Amino acid sequence: MKRIIAVYSLFLLLALTLLAGCSGDSSPGTTALNANNINFIFVVSPDLAYNTPGDVQPDTANLTSQGLNRSLMLATYLKQQVLGGENVTSIYTISPMSHLQTANNYPDMTAIGFIQQFALLNQITLHVDGNGSTYTGNNYPVNVSYAIKEGVPNGVATPPAYCTNCSGLDFNNAAEINDTLVAGIIDRKTPGFYVFSAPWETVRAMLLKINTRYGYNLNLPTAYNGSNYVYAVSVPISGKTSLITYNSNLTPPATYPALPSPVPSAACTNKCQPYFSTVLTGGVNGVSIPLGINTNSTIYLVRHAEAHPDPTFGFDNGNYVAAGQWRALSLATTLKGKINPDLVYSIDPAGMWYPNRDLNVSYVRPALTVLPYAIANNLPYYLAASISFGTSIDPTDLTIANNTSSFFFTGGTFTNKTVLVAWESGHIRPILNALMSSYGVSSDKLLPTSAAPPGIPAGGWPSEDYDTIWTVIFDAQGNLTVHNALCEGIDSSKLPATAPLF
Repeated sequence: MKRIIAVYSLFLLLALTLLAGCSGDSSPGTTALNANNINFIFVVSPDLAYNTPGDVQPDTANLTSQGLNRSLMLATYLKQQVLGGENVTSIYTISPMSHLQTANNYPDMTAIGFIQQFALLNQITLHVDGNGSTYTGNNYPVNVSYAIKEGVPNGVATPPAYCTNCSGLDFNNAAEINDTLVAGIIDRKTPGFYVFSAPWETVRAMLLKINTRYGYNLNLPTAYNGSNYVYAVSVPISGKTSLITYNSNLTPPATYPALPSPVPSAACTNKCQPYFSTVLTGGVNGVSIPLGINTNSTIYLVRHAEAHPDPTFGFDNGNYVAAGQWRALSLATTLKGKINPDLVYSIDPAGMWYPNRDLNVSYVRPALTVLPYAIANNLPYYLAASISFGTSIDPTDLTIANNTSSFFFTGGTFTNKTVLVAWESGHIRPILNALMSSYGVSSDKLLPTSAAPPGIPAGGWPSEDYDTIWTVIFDAQGNLTVHNALCEGIDSSKLPATAPLF
């Protein structure tokens, strides 16, 4: 009997040894990843269920100042320690509306916000005109768009087309969106650095799927270890696949991030957009107050941060460039005393995408521009995800303008509210025109929206203007005031071309 047990034990030991020989390696990260491998890099963004204490606001489900600081510091760690200074190949994050949190259904903006600083530490070269001219920008596109109809959450506008090659992740992996994305990367066998920013629930599921589908036999983490940890699955063209676990050991401050230097200020001179102010009072000069108009409400409309750094404004990859990070992080200071909103709104970054000359891009920059402001002031942050931008995304499309005007200015949703809205600049003036037209304003008294290339595209908002604030005020009776007297007060021309480092 003892001999049988001994023989069995020998066979068991041999089997385990052979199995270990077939398995992948798992090790702590002390060196950068091999650029010749296919590297899947998982950044664990915090959410309400899994977070490092102090990183997430429990009432708004948004990052805290500490969480924002962690993302800024982690970006440098990722770039230098994980990628070894190399350029990223692709960045993916979850569609915010696929992960709603709290009873107020706040979209998960932490995943995309957590990876934005890292995106700005990379570069991309794109064509900027039809003549073959190129420009290298200090940023990288972030893929977050809806890839298939099954990935569009309830209440979200159905895109006129789906972007399979700028697809984001789905928190719940609807219709195996995440699995399909990873499989496509592996099947293409293109070496590089593929970065994914998602909550632990999504990261854990993706790691498990990769491990079982491809038989890597990796020793995966079984528990959440915090947002300092980064997991990388490194797949060589031939040989063992390995899991490398990086611990950044960051201890971010709890105060709002301090920029390395102050942003250059600018006076509100209306240099780019001529001063405009109108007061529309019911019963005066033919003005009629529309039915259902909001009352006791103020809406501030701003453009996204700097995005087109080349002289012809042709550079565009859906994100803002590194100079824009100085603006975005400064808004908490520069807007203090100018506005005092109750909540923040923007475009669903997963719901709007378009082709530029080189690739399809997710339109993420408006939502990311005001995210730090919402974090600094712990404001509720929502996405106007029910608004469709149509097939051509034409700023002068009257249907889009009317629908957006109705969303923000009628129905009572924003009655007794003060709202900061970050929007696509070309659509803002048409939206205001739609609103003023509903009061009976004639077309000759509306804002100009015609294109005047190269500096003024369709919609009438000058390409160089990132500073103007349009203000819409409704009094208790619904009488309307519209003006552009305010500005953010930042000199765009003097912002550094590279991102601030933390």
